[in-house]
Amino acid sequence: MPQLTKGGKWVFGWSIAGSDRQIPIPPDAWQEYEFEIGQQAIFIRGSQRSGGFSISTPGRWPAAFGPWESASRVLGHTRITDAGKIRVPPEIAIRPGQALLVVRGSGNALGFLIRGPICEKAQQHLELEIFS
Repeated sequence: MPQLTKGGKWVFGWSIAGSDRQIPIPPDAWQEYEFEIGQQAIFIRGSQRSGGFSISTPGRWPAAFGPWESASRVLGHTRITDAGKIRVPPEIAIRPGQALLVVRGSGNALGFLIRGPICEKAQQHLELEIFS
């Protein structure tokens, strides 16, 4: 997993949204964030600069944030039904074929970015893996 700039985000690669609203989770990220089939996934609003969202689970939700069900940054939630993939809830605007940059967020959530300086830098790195 490369780090695009010294001190910058660690990047897993590009995830390509499917026509069924499923996005692949890179195997290293799946393992690092301990996702499991049947588990609930929480979608959290990304920053204004990078757009996109992060995915967490109730077990990783920090208690200091209060209950996730009432958090204003939560965009939606779903159950993980397939190994290595997560279906994006309809509340989140994604297009089939859209590329999302998968980055290591906090230890609490896996980030999916759609724009901004990190995505621009990643486009220069042709060695980044593409997951579809």
